[in-house]
Amino acid sequence: MDKLSEARAVINEADREMAALWLKRMAAVRDVSDYKVEHGLPVVDASREASLLSKNLEDIPPELKGYYADFLKSVISVSKQYQRDRALREKNVIGLSLGDRSYDIIVERGSLGRAGSLMALNRKALIVTDDGVPAQYAAAVAAQCAEPHTVTLKQGEATKNLESFRLLLKTMLEARFTRKDCVVAVGGGVIGDLAGFAASAYMRGIDFYNVPTTALAQIDSSIGGKVAIDLDGYKNTVGAFWQPRFVLADPDVLITLDRRQLSAGLAEAVKMSLCFDESLFEIFEEGDIYGSLDEIIRRSLLIKKAVVEQDERESGLRQALNFGHTIGHGIETAEGGRLIHGECVALGMLPMSSSKVRQRLIKVLEKLGLPTSITADPEKVKEAMLHDKKSAQSGVTAVKVDEAGSFRLEKLEFNELFSLFDEYLKEAN
Repeated sequence: MDKLSEARAVINEADREMAALWLKRMAAVRDVSDYKVEHGLPVVDASREASLLSKNLEDIPPELKGYYADFLKSVISVSKQYQRDRALREKNVIGLSLGDRSYDIIVERGSLGRAGSLMALNRKALIVTDDGVPAQYAAAVAAQCAEPHTVTLKQGEATKNLESFRLLLKTMLEARFTRKDCVVAVGGGVIGDLAGFAASAYMRGIDFYNVPTTALAQIDSSIGGKVAIDLDGYKNTVGAFWQPRFVLADPDVLITLDRRQLSAGLAEAVKMSLCFDESLFEIFEEGDIYGSLDEIIRRSLLIKKAVVEQDERESGLRQALNFGHTIGHGIETAEGGRLIHGECVALGMLPMSSSKVRQRLIKVLEKLGLPTSITADPEKVKEAMLHDKKSAQSGVTAVKVDEAGSFRLEKLEFNELFSLFDEYLKEAN
């Protein structure tokens, strides 16, 4: 037997031994996972993972350390996935697959009370919330953290600014947060955007968890990784793509929302149904909307999951999720806070819908108690659209819906977009 054959025989024998050891290891992983679930412990322990890597590299020759580290990371990744699959195998868990940026989204009533077993909170955690969120929600998360640091900001879009961003970074710095620590957003889209952006920037990026407490955030903004702040009155001008590690959506927390906020959040689900799922839109037309809330949240998240998995950075398909937003953001800026985000998105969908779809949409908006006519100064709306983050120098990629359940993307020059807007206003009046 030559040296090549001998080496291959050794490799084959080592592979058989490693396979047997791997099965033994995974049996232990199963037992660990089951124990954690039974005792309410975190499924994934980030600090143990780092310690395991460091400890197991001690006896490896220097020239092989890098290779073995990669091998061990792969083994740990498989173990983590197996633990998550066992611990989160209920039908109310949605897995968003983005390679090493993959994460789970749980939609379950009462899940806020077991946040500590779903997220790795056994470390320093910056909990970011606002004074419009019932204090007990942030307190429930804080009680499950090893070392919580809670920052409560003022409610509203105006909070999503550089000063708030600086405050979060300063709080983490003064508390000596490291790259092993995390940020938890407990609130709506404003808090999720701001907290996520702070997590993306601190120490070049630390773990971020999202606990959405509004319908809009549970349906849409809590997943997908788009985080940002506003600048000089223009929405989401400064931001990043930073995926959360886990999203916990507990529909029970929506009970404290007033009907206006709840309906405004549901406008995002209407948007997704018009673009992707006519049967979901029919729930809004014919069904018990508020009695179907859990189903609407789940189906909306499944739509967004599928879109984000195909187009994480919004270079193609994900642009469909901007339906109603280009004009909607313009209306929101022009209104100066009189209307909330979901109401503006609802209005922004009307000019971008065919006449047939528009008639159906207006009835749904009326059923939800959302506005159906644009009263903002058209010139101010147009000026704000020019500054929208989705605008290119020559125009925008517009999302149009001609038939419920489908969409088309169309590149429009600004003068074409403005003409479309003017035509709609003339027809509506």
